[in-house]
Amino acid sequence: MNQALALDILSKIMKWDMDRARQEDDWLRLMSRIKYDGYQDFLAGARFIESLAYWLQQFDPSEREVAYRFVRNHLVYIGPAEMQHLVELMYPETVQPQLLLAVANRVNIPYYRVWAHENTAQAYNLLLRKSLFLGLSDGARIDTFRRANAGTIGNEQIVLATQIDKGKWDDLLKNLRRDLGDESARFSFIYLIDDFIGSGKTLLRNEGGGWKGKLLRFHESAEKIIQTHFEPDYLICVHHYIATHKASQEVPGRYQEAIKDFGEQGIFPKVCFSFTTILPEDLPIAEERYGDFMKLVDKNYDPSIIDEHLNVGGTDVRLGFGSCALPVVLEHNTPNNSVTLLWAETDGNDTHHPMRPLFRRRHRHS
Repeated sequence: MNQALALDILSKIMKWDMDRARQEDDWLRLMSRIKYDGYQDFLAGARFIESLAYWLQQFDPSEREVAYRFVRNHLVYIGPAEMQHLVELMYPETVQPQLLLAVANRVNIPYYRVWAHENTAQAYNLLLRKSLFLGLSDGARIDTFRRANAGTIGNEQIVLATQIDKGKWDDLLKNLRRDLGDESARFSFIYLIDDFIGSGKTLLRNEGGGWKGKLLRFHESAEKIIQTHFEPDYLICVHHYIATHKASQEVPGRYQEAIKDFGEQGIFPKVCFSFTTILPEDLPIAEERYGDFMKLVDKNYDPSIIDEHLNVGGTDVRLGFGSCALPVVLEHNTPNNSVTLLWAETDGNDTHHPMRPLFRRRHRHS
């Protein structure tokens, strides 16, 4: 649709006078161009302004200003430039400090003196080569990570997914030993990378008296090669580019609970968790600050959106998976941890009207 036409339709939907329409048009054109039009899951031929007009029409006329103000003032949109920056920061802010600390501890010198000695600098390079980087999902931006660290991290160290067969593990080990000229070399650091963690339940959760999640599935796929391919004191490093404050606090504790249940069997004995950025603790939508918008969330919720995957996060997901209540949109997809009013799409029924998405979500499960 022509943008001018879409803006005119939106102005009529909102019943703006000429001055208000001119003011909002300027903002909408700017934000559409530099941010929202880049969202990857808009329908063909539609962009942000058309989607906004479509979304607003599901509300009563008296409610539309509340919905529009929420989008204008409180929506958090993380675009390609921001994601690129977060990916690029992983190595210098997370990987390098971890490896430097490991070298310093092994030779018993201060952290800051590692580069001052030729032997310890070589030890760092050796440890870096013994590191693997694996994607936990298609959102891990592994290609971007590879390009950002070309010349520092080799292609043989980067793998698109964590479900690796025995043949691939053997190839990775063969390449490691060839590069180091050491037939006894094994991997020391294994990084599992993903873009976003909201509740952490997809990664690790206790469900029905048993533990489940991506971390457990990776352990199951790697269990048979741990003794032959990993060093005895290997470390699993789970890294997310973006984390909610809730996940950053709860996931390490959840892992400690799993360790107590498993003992030394069934899960990795040493796992660290890191995040390029942690969203503010007060970011989630709360009744005391978003009372009017919360009324829309409640009124326009259709429970038919719940499926077997969303049900893991609770039987009521109006505030998103795990009740995270986020106002967050990522440029390639909207997290299911965000309030469903932003992304859900339903046909409706006799008791609930259809939910229209502003940023249509592409469901992915792995």
